[in-house]
This record gives sequence, structure tokens and C-alpha cells, in this order.
Amino acid sequence: MPERDLQYLSDLAAQLRVDSVRSSAAAKSGHPTSSMSAADLMAVLFTCHLHYDFARPENPANDHLIFSKGHASPLLYSLYKAAGAITDEELLSFRKQGSPLEGHPTPRLPWVDVATGSLGQGLPVGVGIALAARLERLPYRVWVLCGDGELAEGSIWEAAEHAGDAGLANLTLIVDVNRLGQRGPTRHGWDTGAYARRFGAFGWHTIEIDGHDPGQIDFALSDARNTRRRPTVILAKTRKGEGVLEVENREGAHGKALKDPVTAIGELGGPRDLTVDVHRPEPGAEPYRFGAGALSLPEYAVGERVATRTAYGEALAAVGAARGDVVALDGEVADSTKTEEFATAFPERFFEMYIAEQQLVAAAIGLQVRGWIPYAATFAAFLTRAHDFIRMAAVSRASIRLVGSHAGVSIGEDGPSQMGLEDLAMMRAVHGSTVLYPCDANQAAALTAAMAGLDGVSYLRTTRGETPVIYPPGEHFSVGGSRVLRQSPADRATVVTAGVTVHEALAAADELAAQGVAIGVIDLYSVKPVDAAALAEAATTTGNLITVEDHRPEGGLGDAVLDAVSELGPRVVKLAVRDLPGSATPGQQLANARIDRHAIAEAVKRLL
Repeated sequence: MPERDLQYLSDLAAQLRVDSVRSSAAAKSGHPTSSMSAADLMAVLFTCHLHYDFARPENPANDHLIFSKGHASPLLYSLYKAAGAITDEELLSFRKQGSPLEGHPTPRLPWVDVATGSLGQGLPVGVGIALAARLERLPYRVWVLCGDGELAEGSIWEAAEHAGDAGLANLTLIVDVNRLGQRGPTRHGWDTGAYARRFGAFGWHTIEIDGHDPGQIDFALSDARNTRRRPTVILAKTRKGEGVLEVENREGAHGKALKDPVTAIGELGGPRDLTVDVHRPEPGAEPYRFGAGALSLPEYAVGERVATRTAYGEALAAVGAARGDVVALDGEVADSTKTEEFATAFPERFFEMYIAEQQLVAAAIGLQVRGWIPYAATFAAFLTRAHDFIRMAAVSRASIRLVGSHAGVSIGEDGPSQMGLEDLAMMRAVHGSTVLYPCDANQAAALTAAMAGLDGVSYLRTTRGETPVIYPPGEHFSVGGSRVLRQSPADRATVVTAGVTVHEALAAADELAAQGVAIGVIDLYSVKPVDAAALAEAATTTGNLITVEDHRPEGGLGDAVLDAVSELGPRVVKLAVRDLPGSATPGQQLANARIDRHAIAEAVKRLL
């Protein structure tokens, strides 16, 4: 590389450090030292290797850059300023109320794909975007900047194994090995060889460099672009707080604005006004899209016994035939979740993520960045492993569809380790989420199709065992709705339920009717948002509500009902799984948990 270019890159890196110091000083907070260590790396990437049209962030040929170390946002925003995407005035609004330049990046900025800051997420999401490039048959690259501290996260190694096994040559991880974490040294310090051995074991091409040498950085990035059939990791030895004596390679400076920013800026050579003309991608690129047709959902006869998980699998295959942008992901349980129906029909759009639930959800997030409609399924209990990715999906404004099968004690003999008993609470707590819990096959099929058009994080809870079909084929179920299955002027209480316990509630209503006690039954299949109007009517007409759910009492359907009617003052009794189950048949499990038909009837009698 010519001396002139090396000098420009060094000056640009110094400018990025200065602007990181300035923006953090204006905010009186931030992570300037974590930004300063990676400035040379990003200066070379933006100047020489990134292909991105900042005027058209929606350009399908754009590369993708993910700051997995999202706390280095001052560096990212300084890069945006150098590229002409934001002004200096906007840069200095960093962390201020109303500014899109938040403490950690979010898609409020059009050039940010996903929210980061919860460490260990950028690489797994990058895997999803890299997989999308194969579907689209486009040559864009995915660049991920990661800190050495976050390599302690298990999600990084889920991603490393998947990327290596899939041979994602369009994925490059740049690790800023600055040796210092938040409270002190990282596990391996500057031993880049330790990291190289680990990534190499997963099939990655590894490069170890001086992260402050523009020539070495340029060579490494070029090597990554030319590597075939495997991903590349660039392990760059750097110094945290590079260029400023006060903080360079010193502990205790993490996450703090510099005490003396004026002196620091002087040490760095003062403010500059360099610009970067980032290479634009070649024009005319269009992503490949699969064909679409008419939607023809499976139909089930009333009275037939079909598991809702079976209906989900068959309906997903139907949705895939109707929409070429639908993809499916599995956590190595496709035969149980019935996602195998989609895999058989559309193998190119099916992604086996194996037993790696964090990578499962992250890949779905990455695929939706590129406009795909992902459905990701596993056992409801196992989605708890990925909760941090789910909540960050909401921060990212991501639209993903999650499906949890084998929910509740009704799975039977497998026991509590396999029972999703906390999933409704977990998913209800996610910002902007939709939570659906069908009770029969036709309802499950209809809701599976409806999810394709939902924004945000949506969740479908399915049941392992077969349940009676009670709704005719073709019936519409709106998100936020419910179904009144029993109602009369003589009702003395209303049972509100969803999923497997709908059938128990109907049996209890018949049992009580034979004894001269009339009750209403509401199928609250939309747990979030709930049908507040229907609940309010039941609360004011009968004054007594009994909620029944195959779930813990905390945070599930019962609490959703209470939230909706608490100001109306009805009596509310919650039947839920309160004890720790063991192994037993599904019927025994429901009885032991006191959520079966007999327990419901007894609860009504006690209430009255």
C-alpha cells in the first residue's frame, strides 16, 4: 500500500478516535476507549473493503456491518459522520433524549440492521444474514466487529460452529483483541493464538495481525474477501484507549467519558474533517425470490382428533407454497414440532440449526433483516435458553415467528424438563409481542397463516397430544380475538381458557349443566393482545371468572385476564400448574395439576 494511503488511513483512524472522545464528552458518558482500540480496523474497512450505498440503505447488494460490540457506538457514529451520513451536530447529540444515536446502536438509524449491546449476538445474527445471501444468490459480504471479552459467550461458539460447518465464506469476523474487559483483563488477554486455535477447530480461516497497522489490516481484509468455502476471523491485537496516555491500555477506564477530553484530542492531533467515499456495490443486483401461489390450508373435520403441532407443520408447508419468502428453521426437533413437513416440501428454504437455540433465533433475526419471513420452532421449554435473543429481537424491531411445541404438563410421561410451563409469561413480557395458543387443528392452521403478516415477535404455542377439532375448516381467527363457546343468560361464572384446557372446560360445562349449573366458556386463543371487550362483558355479566391454563400461575393467561378486567372488579380464580410435575400420563398430569374438567367443576362450585 502506498505511503500516501497509509498516512490517510492513520489520519482517518485518529479522526475516528477524536470524534469518539468528542461525542462521549458531549454526552458525559459512553465507551470511547472501546471505540479507540478498533478505529484503525474500521478505517481500513470503510475506506478499502466495505461496499455500501449510504444513500440507499435498502440496496439489496449492500454489504452488512454489525457492531456486535455495540458499546463501541461512538466509533460507529464517527464512521457515519466520515461517510457523510450524519453531520457533526448530529454526532454530538449522542445519547441525548430524542437522538437516534443511542448508547448502543438500534435500527432507528437506517444503516443499522439489528440492535446490539447484549454481547455475543452480532456473530449469530451475522450467520443468519450470510445464510440469506445464499438464498438470494447475491455476493454481498457480512462483516462483524466483535470484542475479545464477548468471546466468552456460548452463543459465539454456537455461531462459530454453524458458520464453519456451513462454509459461510461471505462472513468475516473482526475481533478487537484489546485485552481489557469491563472490570479487568479478558480470559486470554492478547493471546490471539488461543482464539485462533478455537476458531480453527470449527473450520475457520484465521488471521492474526497488529490491529493498529493499516497495511496488515488491509492484507487481512483482502485475504478474507478472497477466501473460499469457509468463514474468516481476523484476530487483531489492539490497545484499549489507543493514542491517549490517560487511558491507553489502562484498567478502570471502560464505559466512561475521558476526564480531560481537550488534552486527549490534542494528543490525537486535534480535530480533522476527513471524508470517506465508501465503495458502492455494483448496480443492478436483484435478490432471487422463490415462486408463490394460492394459499390452501389443510382442513380437518369437526370431531377428528389432531394435534395442533401436526396442524402447524402442515399449515406451514401450505404457507410456504403460497409465499416464496417464507423460510423455516429447526432446533433438531423437526419430527416433533412437525416442521419436517416444510423441510420435505422446500428443502432450500429450510435451515437445520441443530440443538443451538440461541443460534436458531439469531438466524431468524438475520434472515428477516433481508426481508425473509422466518418461522423458528423447537420445544417451548427450550426457547427459554434464547430469551435474551428474543428480547433483543424486539429492540431490533425484528419480525420473527417462534413456535413452541410440547407445552405444559399435558405432554405426559417425559416429565418437567421437557414441559414448557413458563413460555407464555416469557413471551408476553417481550415488547410488542403477539402470543397465540390454539386449541384445535383448524385454529392452529389459521393462526399459522396469520402469523406471516404480523410485525414484531410472534409466538405460537402448540400441544403434543391430539385434541378434538371443534371449529369447522375455513373459520377466521383474528389476532386479538376470542371465541365464546358457551354462553347463556343463566351463566353464573365464565371459564376463560386456551389450548388443551379448552376441551377440559367444555367437558366441565357439560358436567355442571347436568347438575343445573350454567357457566360460560371463552376460548382466549389470543393471549396477547387479549380480547378485552369479550372479557369485560363476561366480567360484568357473571361477575365470576375462572382462568384455566397448562402453565405456571405467574405471567400467563390468568394474569393476562386480570390485567384486562382488574378495574371492573370481578372475582377471578386462577387454575394453573402450581406444583412440580413428575412422570404420568397426560390425563393424570392434568388431574394432578388441578386443571382438568373435574377440578374446573369443583372450582366453579367453590366460587358459587
